[in-house]
Amino acid sequence: MTDRPNNATPSRERCVTSYPTRRRYRPGVVFPPAVPGVADMFDIHCHAHEGQQDALALAKLASQSHMRGIVYKTLGSITGEYRPAQDVRDLNAALQRWAEAEDVEPITCYAGYGITMDNRPPSMERLRQNLADGIAAVWLPVFNHANTLNTVGGLVRWWDETAKPGEHSDPLPWDLAVERGYYMLDGAGKLKEEYAEYIRAIADAGVVLYTGHATHPEIWAIADLCDRIGFRQTVIDHPFSPFIDLTIAEMQHLAGRGITLNFTFDELSPLLGIDPAKMYAAIRAVGPEHCTLSSDAGEPLFPHSVECMRLISGYMAAFGMDADEIRTMCTDNPARLLNISVAVA
Repeated sequence: MTDRPNNATPSRERCVTSYPTRRRYRPGVVFPPAVPGVADMFDIHCHAHEGQQDALALAKLASQSHMRGIVYKTLGSITGEYRPAQDVRDLNAALQRWAEAEDVEPITCYAGYGITMDNRPPSMERLRQNLADGIAAVWLPVFNHANTLNTVGGLVRWWDETAKPGEHSDPLPWDLAVERGYYMLDGAGKLKEEYAEYIRAIADAGVVLYTGHATHPEIWAIADLCDRIGFRQTVIDHPFSPFIDLTIAEMQHLAGRGITLNFTFDELSPLLGIDPAKMYAAIRAVGPEHCTLSSDAGEPLFPHSVECMRLISGYMAAFGMDADEIRTMCTDNPARLLNISVAVA
């Protein structure tokens, strides 16, 4: 894999592009704690589960900042009965009560559902139940995908109940990662029929499909199926992350097949360290009409998601995206994926 491009540019090289950019980017004075520059935006990948940012506090700030909506990939507890659409209904009701008292236009919160998020094998019955509940998006396997376990390891308690809390493994050999995690292809390299059926159910429901931490062969197989059934609400998260690791040519190929590339603040954060100039170059090559920007935030090591939306859109604007292109990625494309209409501000 050494021939894959390294998009985390060394500091001495990065400063040559970043310093001129930061010096000329002057969108206006920032008055904390207000978050400017995010009006009408959607964050289509946000975390607010246990130990992370508070979902209601975030929704209030997003409303005060005139955003449109947030898709909560995780929310509250992911143990016990995992019914995120019910949690989001309660969240929207609490937000509406607050908004009426404060005379603020509330955002809309949307529920995401991960088919293995509760660390149980996926089930068509549970997927259909959650689709009926009103989820807006579905993630294929993520943290417990074999690709994740092979790349960064995982919490040992996911497969060993006797492990100490917080004990984290080293990256697992591929065979062991497949044994302990999820992999969507069969021995012949074809998409397993159960995963094909999940994708067909998601397409029939008209909700957004995120490919999770799928390997490249899985991504190609998913793209083939989506082509066959004419489904155009598929999203690949953080294409520069070590789990996905797409080249610009691969991104262009997938975009040409109707798949949306969702770039995230997580990629730009110090924890992954992707060069924002290279993210800008990738989006410029792929075309903003095929891309979205989101936070993928929630971890206490990140800024909150509203600030992450300001930062990632600000970076892209500073490097050269105009206001219409930012709106395309942060408002129009998310609205298209979510099957909602938005009026031009």
